[in-house]
Amino acid sequence: MADIAQEMGVSTVTVSKALSDQKGVSEALRVKIKKKAQEMGYQLPAAHVRERAGRSYTFGVIVSDRFLAKYESFYWNLYQEVATAAVQKGCFTMLEVLKAEDEEKLVMPRLLGERKAEGLIIIGSLQEVYMEKLIEQVDIPFILLDFTDRNGAYDAVVSNSYMGMYRMTNYLFDMGHRKIGFVGNVFFTGSITDRFFGYLKSLAEHGVELQKEWVLQDRNQQTGRSDIGFAWKLPERMPTAFVCNNDVAAANLVEHLQQKGYRVPQDISVVGYDNYQPPGLCDVRITTYEVNMSGMAEQTVGNLISKLSGENYKQGVTIVDGRIVYKESVCEVKA
Repeated sequence: MADIAQEMGVSTVTVSKALSDQKGVSEALRVKIKKKAQEMGYQLPAAHVRERAGRSYTFGVIVSDRFLAKYESFYWNLYQEVATAAVQKGCFTMLEVLKAEDEEKLVMPRLLGERKAEGLIIIGSLQEVYMEKLIEQVDIPFILLDFTDRNGAYDAVVSNSYMGMYRMTNYLFDMGHRKIGFVGNVFFTGSITDRFFGYLKSLAEHGVELQKEWVLQDRNQQTGRSDIGFAWKLPERMPTAFVCNNDVAAANLVEHLQQKGYRVPQDISVVGYDNYQPPGLCDVRITTYEVNMSGMAEQTVGNLISKLSGENYKQGVTIVDGRIVYKESVCEVKA
């Protein structure tokens, strides 16, 4: 540890706290110290691993209320999967929903101030300035769920957004579609951005140019709400199919298309993402890419326990794959 401290320019005490996941060290510095320790061949003493193995931990879970608006229940379900996975491991969770004004005013989560949580799970991306301040202040191990930071410096568990949307778009091409649009505010979250580029990859491989008028927003860019302060804007020249960044957007789009006199899928095919279609939004069962929520939750809880117990595990971004679920919202286009 003295060698590591000398290399990092910190005290041996700081190295000890970082390697044993004790409080008093920022998560950013903890990550750097652990990386350096791994490079230098340091191994946690077996007795210490045994001492910490099998412990019960309390995890704080935070999510922005921007993702919990009307119909936006995907993250509620994801949290429930996390809570279930934690209980199965003998651990417990405490949920805190961040209000929009708290993000704007940089008010830190209360559960951190109360110091009741030993580990932290952040579900869904937070505003960049808020995230930077949170990382500076958090002194317990944490994992990002369903998003990554810009530089990939912190441990995260995500779905395979890029390849998932690539496969969904390929499926539409296989069904004979050549005029395919994308639905989603492209840079609102990292996962939507990844899905957009998966869509672009499929277009490029099929020799189809992007039509910018076929990239539609599905929410208010400032608030993230799709039910308040937002109105659909359809292009004058319509494609034959849309890939949507999630099933809520897909269901809302189907409803709007039907109001405008279009039939789904006879006139326009629509596919979604998540395999979570809220009841009551539309009467069409939407073909989608199913996110393995239970797998993501189990991976997140397992990784966080490993960080807290001092076990060796591969740090970085873990990608959990999903699958296409075929339903009723796509029609084949005849040549």
